[in-house]
Amino acid sequence: MVAWLWTTVPFEAGRNGAMAEASAIAAAIAGGGYPAAAAWARWLLFAALVIAAVWMFATVIRRRIGYMRLGVPAVFERHRPGGARNNRGEGGGAYRRGGRTGLGAEVFGHRRLMNDIRSGIMHAVYFYGFIMLQFGALDLIWKGLSGGRPLPIPFYGQFSWLQEATVFLVLLAVIYGGYRRYGERLPRLKKDLKPSIVLWFIGGLMLSILMSLSFERLAVAEPVHAGFAPISAPVSELLANAVERGGWLAHTGFEVFWWLHLLILLSFLVYVPQSKHFHLITAPVNIWFRRNTPPGRLTPLDLENEEAEMFGVGKIEHFTQKQMLDLYACVECGRCTNVCPASSTGKLLSPMHLIVKLRDHLTEKGASITSKSPWLPGSLIYRGKEPSAHVMGAVMPDWDSQGSGEGSEGARSATYRTNIAPTMEVQNAGWTKRAGAKAEELELIGDVMTEDELWSCTTCRNCEEQCPVGNEHVDKIIDMRRYLVLMEGKLPSDGQRALQNIERQSNPWGLPRAERAAWIEECYSRTGVRVDTMAERKQRGKKLPSLLLWAGSMGAYDTRSRKVLFDVIRLLAHAGIDFATLGNEEKSSGDTARRIGNELLFQELCKDNVATFRKYGVSHIVTVCPHTFNTFKNEYPDFGLSAEVRVEHHTELLARLVAEGKLRTTFALEEKVTIHDSCYLGRYNNSYEAPRSLLRAIPGVTVQEMERSGAQGMCCGAGGGLMWMEEHSGTRVNYARTAQALEVKPSVISSACPYCLTMMEDGLRFLSADEQVEARDVAELLAESVFGK
Repeated sequence: MVAWLWTTVPFEAGRNGAMAEASAIAAAIAGGGYPAAAAWARWLLFAALVIAAVWMFATVIRRRIGYMRLGVPAVFERHRPGGARNNRGEGGGAYRRGGRTGLGAEVFGHRRLMNDIRSGIMHAVYFYGFIMLQFGALDLIWKGLSGGRPLPIPFYGQFSWLQEATVFLVLLAVIYGGYRRYGERLPRLKKDLKPSIVLWFIGGLMLSILMSLSFERLAVAEPVHAGFAPISAPVSELLANAVERGGWLAHTGFEVFWWLHLLILLSFLVYVPQSKHFHLITAPVNIWFRRNTPPGRLTPLDLENEEAEMFGVGKIEHFTQKQMLDLYACVECGRCTNVCPASSTGKLLSPMHLIVKLRDHLTEKGASITSKSPWLPGSLIYRGKEPSAHVMGAVMPDWDSQGSGEGSEGARSATYRTNIAPTMEVQNAGWTKRAGAKAEELELIGDVMTEDELWSCTTCRNCEEQCPVGNEHVDKIIDMRRYLVLMEGKLPSDGQRALQNIERQSNPWGLPRAERAAWIEECYSRTGVRVDTMAERKQRGKKLPSLLLWAGSMGAYDTRSRKVLFDVIRLLAHAGIDFATLGNEEKSSGDTARRIGNELLFQELCKDNVATFRKYGVSHIVTVCPHTFNTFKNEYPDFGLSAEVRVEHHTELLARLVAEGKLRTTFALEEKVTIHDSCYLGRYNNSYEAPRSLLRAIPGVTVQEMERSGAQGMCCGAGGGLMWMEEHSGTRVNYARTAQALEVKPSVISSACPYCLTMMEDGLRFLSADEQVEARDVAELLAESVFGK
């Protein structure tokens, strides 16, 4: 590990490329080599420093591993319920090894880091610069120990040039990194002094290398050719005005900067595992062990496990060890918070601070439980200090300063323009150490994470999509929601009402269960298409269709969503597809219940629906709702849905029918359409192309992408159960998202989700743009092109 970190230390002073010069150089430094006594003293001091630094480095890592071992052992092979269990009632691990392909793309390819191209390039310079400078570091250290002899490296002159060029590039990256944080002041980056420590370390390492090489040129008789020393040669020429070549001052200068370089390097070694830069070690491990199951698939709870001590996470040690590894892998880059719809609209939740606060709490509570301090050498110097621990203060972002929402258009627009600064400011101010606080006595939900934060998450997973180290934020939030709902019965009143309605009537509004199939008659009267139920087909003795159309609660009860459902039905019938629905046998898919945290209600609904699918031999399901699509496709298999059952979203099925020529777009639509991507269709299931291919197939339609679209798209604000809960701080997420859509001046905002459609229509009304711009489902546009108005 020491050698690996020496990578950070560029350096070098080359030789003309000829190893024959080594003896001459060695003789020049320290007068032909160090005297025996001095050489032994040098080696002993070097060994003492290295051993002390490596001991502290290893001890700090060992202690943090001990903190992680307090967590629930993670199961790294996927099981169905009935397999492995843990003491918080989970059935089956959510993780598999991510594999070498993912590791290579993320660690060596910087795939997610390159989402911000400037920061990505800067980090690539650090990363590959450190790797290249590893060899230079070894060469420089060896020269200082051996009296000037370089390592026997072929093409030494070229090697020297490459090392100095790399040092120069890393120095530029350090300067640019400081500018990005303190000059450009990127909102996602912390601005205090602590993040600058690593810049001083890296800058100090680079400068000590260059100065060592420059003084070496003055100390030796035949330095490496100036052509192979693009930095140290000019610097040494400047120093030559005050330092005599071969004189004692030249030798002393080399010694001072050589030892300074070693001390900075070893100090950095000790600092790394005690800071966010622990990610240098933990991030590759975290990526290797990341989940290889569908993104966002929640780990089932075994509610029948009599040995389960609790359900969900109410203490830091209830997280799995893999989830704790996430905490130490965080680099605090703020990319997650920068794209979070909650953070961007004045809510308290910040995904970066979620990880940081859990990490700090784990470190403090782990130290208390194990009686092993996480800090070295600090704990060896300061003993008997009054206990203290981080506690989250009672703070909320000051979103009102963004604009009152009244008066001029500019003042009004400020209320829905995304801005993470208010959230970043209060999170940084609120998370402070409280004297006398004991970490083991703090409540995870209340003192570390507030309920406001947990209920602000839309579960869009944009944070996870941006995270360069593979952290999984949403699962942690859902686990804490599960604890609140299942163990303490705590959740917002409107969320509680939605769950009660789902439990009693199988829909969030509490409308009569017996009216769930009422849409079938309305569909017939409006479209002329009679949709059979599976039960009706079976009663008539007819062959049951393989395709089941799942109307969902929105399609069955919501007037606006019914229009989309009816157009899907018209298109399927026109394409000659035989299908049926469940009518009153259909129940809620359970997605809302599960994301809010009521796993018990979800599993009851899930098992009932799976039994119904089996009853009719369903082999193919198409849904109009991405949330239902994701739940059926990725989560129902954990509860008995056969892997042979094909689950499709309506855009995927319609795109296939268009490609096969079963649906022909005849009528032109002169529309400028921008696409809002559903999180549960896109980020959860990587389905971005189907809606776009349908729009491209429509004559006259021009597709204009928003600045944030596709994988970078922003949530509408309805996911995670928030469709049924009010937002009580900042501005509404859907207002901000609608404003982003309006920036491209579309005539239609298109979506493929009933929740998104509702949110976009509401946003258009709020922004007084509903008379100029329509919100329509892709299926509605396709139907108009196929059938005409």
